[in-house]
Amino acid sequence: MGDSQSKQLPPPPEPLLPKNWRDVSFNASKREEMMEELRNLKISNPDVQHLHILLHGPIAAGKSSFISSIESVFKGRMAQGALADAIGAGTSFTKKFHIKKIRDGKSGNLLPFVISDIMGLENADAAGAHIDDITQALEGHVKDGYCFNPVGPLQKENLLYNSCPTLNDKVHCLVSILPGDKIAMMETEELYAVICKLRGIRKKAAELKIPQAVVMTMVDQTCPEVNKDLRMIYRSKKIKEKMQLCTNRLGVPMNFVYPVKNYHEEMDLHDDVDILLLYALKNILNFANDHVDEMSDD
Repeated sequence: MGDSQSKQLPPPPEPLLPKNWRDVSFNASKREEMMEELRNLKISNPDVQHLHILLHGPIAAGKSSFISSIESVFKGRMAQGALADAIGAGTSFTKKFHIKKIRDGKSGNLLPFVISDIMGLENADAAGAHIDDITQALEGHVKDGYCFNPVGPLQKENLLYNSCPTLNDKVHCLVSILPGDKIAMMETEELYAVICKLRGIRKKAAELKIPQAVVMTMVDQTCPEVNKDLRMIYRSKKIKEKMQLCTNRLGVPMNFVYPVKNYHEEMDLHDDVDILLLYALKNILNFANDHVDEMSDD
């Protein structure tokens, strides 16, 4: 009997921290406050009509779902603006470069930002978006509707090559979309090439002085406690651990990593989901606005 007691396994570690390590206000008034702030966002550069956000990341990370989720928040209902793949076939569902404009459901006006969706990155060299296409998109050379070719990048003689991009065409913030439930797998040899591609694109963005952020998706699939209650997101040890992995893999500081849940099975909007999406978007647009402000001084 003594032997059986001595061999008892210790209790599992507590999955939650005693308190939130990042302050987030989960209430409807904060949601409305952020929405109003983003509707009325004043762009710092008079030559810029809209702030341009570019999403990139591995296949099935939630890039298109993130755009659709943002659109849903501002429409006040579920939207299907950027089609996403619910099957997860192992290849990128997005094939064309698409610059998404979002119309506010309250005012009917276009919001002061656009979000570009691209083909996902894959491990093989001749699969997924070509890294040179993404770097050309950063500089504003890729026109809306360009069909990605994994084998070779956009050529200057192509009609969808923008030879004289304006500040409006250029990207004002680069956002890496990473799935929280799979980020640990990206240290394996099989997926390491994707991380190398992400780092290469980040390096080019840094050379262009484009600000960068990370949106970590799939938080509900990453931590059971967060799946039960999204408000536990900044008490979850697992979420914080995965955010640190995002920082370690890409080199983006922790305070520029934003965990979110995209809409994917819900029929109605939820304030807690919206608030995390809005916190991420608000910070991303602030970074973009700072960037165009600096460009006006050049």
